[in-house]
Amino acid sequence: MDFEAFAEAWEAGWNSHDLDRILAHYSEDIVFRSHKAMRLVGTGELRGKAALRTYWARALEGQPDLSFVVVDVLHGHGMLVITYRNQRDVLAAETLRFGPDGLVIEASACHKP
Repeated sequence: MDFEAFAEAWEAGWNSHDLDRILAHYSEDIVFRSHKAMRLVGTGELRGKAALRTYWARALEGQPDLSFVVVDVLHGHGMLVITYRNQRDVLAAETLRFGPDGLVIEASACHKP
């Protein structure tokens, strides 16, 4: 897998605000963890693409100026970490683990306070 190309596509998807484009990288059985999900959907662990769509739709609706700039891409075995800055220059990281089909099966988001 070309992790750099994935990170570029991930960034472009987010900056487009197109949920279908964003979610195209994730499996139907995705498990996603983020403390930011707690305030929008009431749980920090989301299971399934439908739950992730609901969360990200609310997040995008509440932040119409949301944008990401990838800072770095760290490679692992079947996984990667994308560090990025948002429109408020807040540093964050996403750890993404891939299934055999190249789709993300597990993701965790961490944000600098």
